[in-house]
Amino acid sequence: MENKINIGVIGYGYWGPNLVRNFIESSRAKVSMVSDFKTELLLKAKTRYPAIEVTTDCQDIFTNPNIDAIAIATPVSTHFDLALAALKAGKHVLVEKPMTVTTDQALRLIEEAEKRNLVLMVDHTFVYTGAVQKMRDLVVSQELGDIYYYDSVRVNLGLFQHDVNVLWDLAVHDLSIMDYVLQSQPYAVSATGISHISGEPENIAYITLFFPRNLIAHIHVNWLAPVKIRRTLIGGSQKMIVFDDLEPSEKLKIYDKGITLNGNPNDNAEKVYQMLIGYRTGDIWVPKVEMKEALQTELMHFIDCIEQSKRPMTDGYAGLQIVKILEAATCSMKNQGQLVKLNLAEVGV
Repeated sequence: MENKINIGVIGYGYWGPNLVRNFIESSRAKVSMVSDFKTELLLKAKTRYPAIEVTTDCQDIFTNPNIDAIAIATPVSTHFDLALAALKAGKHVLVEKPMTVTTDQALRLIEEAEKRNLVLMVDHTFVYTGAVQKMRDLVVSQELGDIYYYDSVRVNLGLFQHDVNVLWDLAVHDLSIMDYVLQSQPYAVSATGISHISGEPENIAYITLFFPRNLIAHIHVNWLAPVKIRRTLIGGSQKMIVFDDLEPSEKLKIYDKGITLNGNPNDNAEKVYQMLIGYRTGDIWVPKVEMKEALQTELMHFIDCIEQSKRPMTDGYAGLQIVKILEAATCSMKNQGQLVKLNLAEVGV
């Protein structure tokens, strides 16, 4: 019988139970221990999974010689200390998004993981969905033509967070999707937002990201909307995509729509001014996409990377890039949308 990867999970609040369930349902992993400082949560874990050892002290997981890897599902402010301790204990690490609260912390984790030849992976779950994988394939194959824009909306009523603003809670999803699909790095960011509850983080925010070759991205996130919307549009010179994550089956639609310029770009200024724009309307295509639970796919990828010493799709550098954008966006938001330049190459992305 093939040896299973022994997993320790820190945090059994909102996301931890999903991690535990998916690891247990796999034939290649075994959850040996769960840690949380709330005993009532540990009781739930123990009741559902009697064979799992539980503890209120995460040090028990770090020092357990039988544990190969640790999944961290705790508030972002704790990610760095827990992930660093896990790496120093010789454990592979899967850390919930966002990776850390600063780029310096993210770089430190990458350095530690590389020094010890350990897998460091960030839980950017949406990257592992069939719809997002298909969007990336369409962009990479250039079936959409030149990409003009990326536009996403992620809004709902609640859940208000007290430790992070809406950018760090919701926009991190769209930024990770954008980064994976577009395979292009923004050079500047502008963000605006506001809080409607005194003393609490911003609950509405808008981010605009500027890329080379006239590509622009815009992300709207909101905890104060009357409806739930999870929609992304990608516009290309040949085709366009609508990704609606709330659609039960037809999550992705490809539109053969666009514009054509009726004129010669070498004409003089007067002729260019008179240039007419034509509109092209073709078929709508609904591709078949994998509907398997993304978290299961992601966790199996984590196991693969451990067993085969592979670099994860959402590795530390992917996590670092998103943290750097979030940092810049937060800085811009505090200055009412002031443009913040990004040099992602400086941090090795």
